Amino acid sequence: METVAVENPYGLQAALSQGGIIAQSIFGILVIMSFVSWYIIITKYIDQRKVLGEAKELEKKFWTAPDIKTGAAKLDKNSPFRQIADDGLRAADHHEGRLTDKIDQHEWVTMALNRSSNSVNSRLQGGLAFLASTGSTAPFIGLMGTVIGIYRALINIGLAGQASIDKVAGPVGEALIMTAIGLFVAVPAVLGYNWLIRRNKDVSEKINNFAADVHGALVSGARIATPGPMAAPAKPAPAPAR
Repeated sequence: METVAVENPYGLQAALSQGGIIAQSIFGILVIMSFVSWYIIITKYIDQRKVLGEAKELEKKFWTAPDIKTGAAKLDKNSPFRQIADDGLRAADHHEGRLTDKIDQHEWVTMALNRSSNSVNSRLQGGLAFLASTGSTAPFIGLMGTVIGIYRALINIGLAGQASIDKVAGPVGEALIMTAIGLFVAVPAVLGYNWLIRRNKDVSEKINNFAADVHGALVSGARIATPGPMAAPAKPAPAPAR
């Protein structure tokens, strides 16, 4: 016996068609927010992974070179570490000038490297504000669709004079669908934001450490070793027994 597919009168398609332009607009906004959020999460993860991979190669590519300029040439042109090294070299080479007569080389290089590392960190933060905004506003946008769906259900009840299931199920189903879509958009955005922020802290630490090492190499002529953990104080020798 052949089965006939029956269209679901309470599904997403029916909810959008019955909800009109308002429900369709809310759904479109949530879909756009979801796509943009996933795009930011994926691209930022790729960028962070690239920077962390480059940080692991610094010892082999950069610090084994005879000087900063040669080491910078070994790095990728689009690498943030290359940008920091180049900015430090330019600051060290162009210290003489009217604008820097009253600033010593140490302070001038420090300012240049701070600006460079801050610029890199700002680029790493790009797009995260959209994730935070999506996570905080998507549930309310979905709630707007919920309110409109309940309003339509009340109108149908008033026009019919009774709360029959066929008059209420459609608008209430539309309301629940919009709420679910809002949560579906918001939850990945919040989780992605927190995850990327945590990874950004690690990336920012490596960027700042590299800038400090470059500063030490430019000013003192050698890389300043990072101090290790402090040794525990030696215990006093026990007093001789009497």
